[in-house]
Amino acid sequence: MHPSQQYVIDNLSIHESWRLFKIMSEIVDGFESLSDIGPAVSVFGSARTQPGAPLYQQTERLAKLLAEAGFSVITGGGPGLMEAANKGCFEAGGESIGLHIHLPLEQKYNHFLKIRCDFRYFFVRKLIFVKYALAYIALPGGYGTLDELSEALVLIQTKRIKPFPIVLLGKDYWSGLVDWFQKQMVANAFCREEDLDLFMVTDSPEEAVNHIKKHVVI
Repeated sequence: MHPSQQYVIDNLSIHESWRLFKIMSEIVDGFESLSDIGPAVSVFGSARTQPGAPLYQQTERLAKLLAEAGFSVITGGGPGLMEAANKGCFEAGGESIGLHIHLPLEQKYNHFLKIRCDFRYFFVRKLIFVKYALAYIALPGGYGTLDELSEALVLIQTKRIKPFPIVLLGKDYWSGLVDWFQKQMVANAFCREEDLDLFMVTDSPEEAVNHIKKHVVI
């Protein structure tokens, strides 16, 4: 092997080793920052929803109800529905938490956070979402919301974590996906009928919070 090739390989090895330390640092920081929070619900949704939109206002109410029920609210810490959830919780006197991700097109964190953690790695961030949540609420959103929802469903389905309530808020938005689950995954035996019981779908923030309270003792 030419010396220059060996030099490149050695440098790559060193770079990968330092990346492991960065990953470990993010995990430790997340654990330390959230270790003392109370019972929490992770809320996911689009970063693109504007303040004043009906869905934004509904999300504020949802988070207010969660805070009044004694739950902290964990979001991605960004704008849109994440901001709405943090705002509703913050203004109700709850513990509002944001797990902010650094993106190539920088996504700013919102200003309704009592606790903020910063991440470069999505998988570390998802670990923290799951570890410190007693329930998940998925609002209308894009690929990120689907990713976070799928993570929880897979972990519960495969018994890697204890089951916890998962709520999909917005029947019109989620009905097509749930219908596809039934007609494609279940019908073709890619998952079981009872796997669809891992989540509930509702239009009501009150029903969502009551469902969580019914299954989570705090």
